[in-house]
Amino acid sequence: MSATTRWSRADVVVCAALVAVAAAALPTGVGANHRTVAAPSLPLAVAALVPSLTAQGGAEMTVLGLSIYDGWYWGDGHIWAPERTYLIDLHYHRSLTGVRIAERSVAEIEAIGRGSPSQRLRWGEAMRRIFPDVTKGDRITGVHLPAGVVRFFFNGAPIGDIADAEFARAFFGIWLDPKTSRADFRRQLLGESP
Repeated sequence: MSATTRWSRADVVVCAALVAVAAAALPTGVGANHRTVAAPSLPLAVAALVPSLTAQGGAEMTVLGLSIYDGWYWGDGHIWAPERTYLIDLHYHRSLTGVRIAERSVAEIEAIGRGSPSQRLRWGEAMRRIFPDVTKGDRITGVHLPAGVVRFFFNGAPIGDIADAEFARAFFGIWLDPKTSRADFRRQLLGESP
């Protein structure tokens, strides 16, 4: 078409329809690369510990197109209140060492600006002692209890506690802090509308 060619009304309608179809096919949110996933039931030991919590949202975590895990936030509402009882439930899609999970957790905690270097070192050591190696299908659940205690479960069995309110806020902040590196994942965990 030349610069002087005028579009007919039909051309404009067809073009608008094509743009709408293309826009609908794009993921929502900046950098979104997660699918929303329905929450499975909590393991019996976890459900007995926090019977009043409900799944608020969930999504698939991917890195460079690789599916790492599905995650869910269980709480008493679609907001994160760090002092309340809530949990994050992760279902792994690939094998990872517990050491690698702990190291990545410390890096994410540092990225959101939580803890001093000595605290992060101490927290990393505690997580390395607690976190097991995971394979596809394994599940790690972290429950935030009153007074800043974090209780971890592996496939429904308790594997350790960390009683440190600053650690609790930093650890769950990996996914729930507004400064998280994965804002789209946070939004889906909290069940927020796009």
